Amino acid sequence: MHRFFVPQLYNETMTIEGVDARHISKVLRMQPGAQLQLVSDDGVSALAEITAIDSECVTVHCLEKLAESHEPAVRLILAHGLAKGEKMEFIIQKAVEMGAYSVVPVAMEHSVVRLDGAKAAKKVERWQKIAESAAKQSKRDIIPEVQPVQTMAQMLAANDCATKIIAYECEDKKSLKAALKEAQAKGALTDLLLIIGPEGGISEAELDSARAAGAVPVSLGRRILRAETAGLVAISAIFYETGDLGD
Repeated sequence: MHRFFVPQLYNETMTIEGVDARHISKVLRMQPGAQLQLVSDDGVSALAEITAIDSECVTVHCLEKLAESHEPAVRLILAHGLAKGEKMEFIIQKAVEMGAYSVVPVAMEHSVVRLDGAKAAKKVERWQKIAESAAKQSKRDIIPEVQPVQTMAQMLAANDCATKIIAYECEDKKSLKAALKEAQAKGALTDLLLIIGPEGGISEAELDSARAAGAVPVSLGRRILRAETAGLVAISAIFYETGDLGD
């Protein structure tokens, strides 16, 4: 069933407007009587029935609130080094589908891509639309935020999570699993910052600054993963270990 995010407080009667209204009427060709799911601005998920429809506005009557949550127990923020081409779009789309709470594009020393000013803002706007689309498709209860492009220092200062993990290809002492078990034992897996480097990897200076901010370097295994693979592998492992991806 299709899910839409409505920028209104929950009410028995609500309206879906703009792009989503056009999608419902022109693409999905839904008619009065058809049902859909919506999430209101105050976080209420509901099953609703269309009562009136045109290309600019769809009016719905909410039939029941949905109690089931689709959000992971761990609030995971993915801080990812800027990747070239369409890789960043892929990373954001899949991270949102898998349950990331937020994604931070980070301009790292070895990032091939350089973004600043208007160009960076335009990219973030596009990435946010990708995040919204992925949230709808995967039936999230929130639209994860794609934060503005930041430096490593800015990202570490702005995202002070209880647990911070940085994937580092030269780490050979601690695995991601071991780091998660340590965090669980301390009761510190309520929120987690996961740092992944770009294609060129994380520099020694960036590793040092992450360590100084409390991040634990971890290995993702014996094989070297591509930038667009590493973050998704780590997110999968984290949610599996915390019970949010299979039993």
